[in-house]
Amino acid sequence: MASYCPECGGELTYDPAVKQYVCKSCGIMFTSQQLMEERDRMWARKESGSDQRKKRQKEYLQWWLSKKG
Repeated sequence: MASYCPECGGELTYDPAVKQYVCKSCGIMFTSQQLMEERDRMWARKESGSDQRKKRQKEYLQWWLSKKG
């Protein structure tokens, strides 16, 4: 599944004794469900940032074109 910790970026390994993923760097533990939810949140943040950038570009273009006329 995920190979990097969403908190610190460290390597994740699966511990079958506790049935969770454990970060080798910070020691935080995640279930597979928690990792999927975190991945979804990360994608949502990336998409919203991209949408905001496109909106700013469009607003700037409209402003720039209005100054040319």
